[in-house]
Amino acid sequence: MTTQMATPEQADLSVDAEAAFASAGPARALIIACGALAREIVDFRAANGFEHLDITCLPAKLHNRPHLIPEAVRAKIRANRDRYRAIFVAYGDCGTGGLLDAVIEEEGVERIDGPHCYAFYTGQETFAAITDDDPTQFFLTDYMVRHFDRLIIEGLGLDRWPELRDDYFGNYTNCVYISQVRDAGLEAKARAAADRLGLGYVHRHVGYGELAGFMEAAVAASEDTEAP
Repeated sequence: MTTQMATPEQADLSVDAEAAFASAGPARALIIACGALAREIVDFRAANGFEHLDITCLPAKLHNRPHLIPEAVRAKIRANRDRYRAIFVAYGDCGTGGLLDAVIEEEGVERIDGPHCYAFYTGQETFAAITDDDPTQFFLTDYMVRHFDRLIIEGLGLDRWPELRDDYFGNYTNCVYISQVRDAGLEAKARAAADRLGLGYVHRHVGYGELAGFMEAAVAASEDTEAP
C-alpha cells in the first residue's frame, strides 16, 4: 500500500488508510503509529508546537491480523531510518505476542510502553486496577466510537448476522468509553454503541494519558540526538 501525504484536517483516518503527516518545519524525529491514533497524535503535535516531528501511520485494520504488524513497522523503520535523528513507535504490543518488541529491539528504536492503547490512554496502573476489579468490560476510544459501525458492526459481521452479538459480547457487562476529548456528540454515539451491544454504559474521560508523555519524550530525545 502506498503511503499518502495528508493534511491535519484529514487525520481521522479510515480503518484502511495509510497516511503521513509532515511537520511544519524540518523534521528531526518520526513517530510510526497505528492509524487509530492518527488524529490524537496530529492534534497533540499541533497543540504543543512540535514543529520538527513527522508522523506516519499504518492502517488500523492491521489489528484484525496482528501478526502483520511487526514486519509492517520494520518496513517503515528501514524506509525512514536515514531521514531522521530518531524514530519512535506508537503501538502497544497489540496482540503480536512480543513479536513487535523483537523488531523494536532488532531495529534499535523505542516504542510506547503498554499492551494496547486502552492501557496507555488510561494509564497502565489504573487500567490494570480497573480490569482486575472487573474483567467483563469492553472498551472504546474516540477513534472506535467514530468508526464503530465499520470496526465493530461490519468488522464482526453483525450487520449480516446480528444473532452473533451475544456470542461476541455475552460475557461482557459494560461498554466503557475512555474518551480523549470532551465531545457531547461522541458521548452520545458511545452510549448508542453500548445499547446496540446490549451492554451497560460507563464513561471515563482520560485524555491522552501516557501518549502525551511519550510524544514529549520523543521530541526531547530527537533534540539531544546527533543527526544521521
